[in-house]
Amino acid sequence: MRPLLALCVALAAGAASAQSVALHGMLGNKALLIVDGSAPKTVAPGESYKGVTVLSTLGDEAVVEVAGQRQTLRIGEAPASVGGGAAPARSGKIVLTAGTGGHFLASGAINGRAVQFMVDTGATTVALGTVDAERLGIDYRKGQLTRSGTANGIVSAHLVKLNAVRVGEVEVYDVEALVLPAHTGPLLLGNSFLSRFQMTRFNDQLVLERRY
Repeated sequence: MRPLLALCVALAAGAASAQSVALHGMLGNKALLIVDGSAPKTVAPGESYKGVTVLSTLGDEAVVEVAGQRQTLRIGEAPASVGGGAAPARSGKIVLTAGTGGHFLASGAINGRAVQFMVDTGATTVALGTVDAERLGIDYRKGQLTRSGTANGIVSAHLVKLNAVRVGEVEVYDVEALVLPAHTGPLLLGNSFLSRFQMTRFNDQLVLERRY
């Protein structure tokens, strides 16, 4: 039993060491990485960030290494699990830690393509700009034309239905979103996604537990 127990502990440790890594973009020959939901960080070939070393970059790809494992990342693809012995188990719980300014940022994906979210409980739906929508392959012009209140006043927007929205390892389907003409920065994770979860705040942590 002891060898078996040791093997289980080793496997658990390997799984725990896995990191979620996504290629958010490129700045020259530098990779813009999102590691474990962090804000995007510019990393040049030969440099490391949070244990992830960029080996090379070319076009819209970057080759990284974590714990001796190599992985090729591409812009727009969902975050990859790198450096662990097994993929993390999927569950219905999301745990986020507040970042600069008290905002909750999270890496995830829309329709299988990597994005960076910011939790906004005051937003009715997921919200993104037209530039992000086009990058994600969302034909927002076919959506319902509506009006939406923003910091810049009332603007025209398109209401669309996203096939899938993933945060961490939790994926939700058929999520309403607003595509706004001048929105920049992180995509807003609004109540069309959040309402499907029970939200609990513990100091600087926000826990989302899936309701349905």
